[in-house]
Amino acid sequence: MQPLIDNARMFGQRPEEFAGLAKGQSPEVLFITCADSRVVPALITGARPGQLFELRTAGNIVPPYGSGTPTGEAATIEYAVEVLGVQHVVVCGHSHCGAVGAVVRHDDLNAVPAVRDWLAHAADEPKCSDPSDPTVAEAVQNHILAQLLRLRSYPYIEQRLEAGQLQLHGWYYEVHTGTVREHRAETDTFETL
Repeated sequence: MQPLIDNARMFGQRPEEFAGLAKGQSPEVLFITCADSRVVPALITGARPGQLFELRTAGNIVPPYGSGTPTGEAATIEYAVEVLGVQHVVVCGHSHCGAVGAVVRHDDLNAVPAVRDWLAHAADEPKCSDPSDPTVAEAVQNHILAQLLRLRSYPYIEQRLEAGQLQLHGWYYEVHTGTVREHRAETDTFETL
């Protein structure tokens, strides 16, 4: 913890770098990714403060639209698209994902009921030919595509897609190599950026 505290102290010593951020934000990208500590959006993309609007959830899950109960995730997506007018939404899954791995392995999650219920309501089981693969690459990539489809069920997202005002991107990040792959619709494969 101490190195984090030390950095936070030093970070505040450069107010001139951040003064302009007080005027507001206008990010181009909503970056939806996992809460996993090995996935650091600003590090992966090189983004500076104000460039990414982030949504981090267990398993980079996008909840179903109109589930009846307001969620912080749905509110974040709506704010990014409707208020901030982001032009891109990236859903970034990652190798070695504990959430996706738990789903495809059918792990017993009764000891963590909030996690169990989140994964059960928020995601269908992604196709995975080898659940014993520690990277769960195939499952994660299929899960990313399912989340992109889920985003399209949000009416304001579909409207902006049809109007050419928004683009959706599916990224797969390999935590063990640092490689980022993007889904290419024309080949239905994830290829290195």
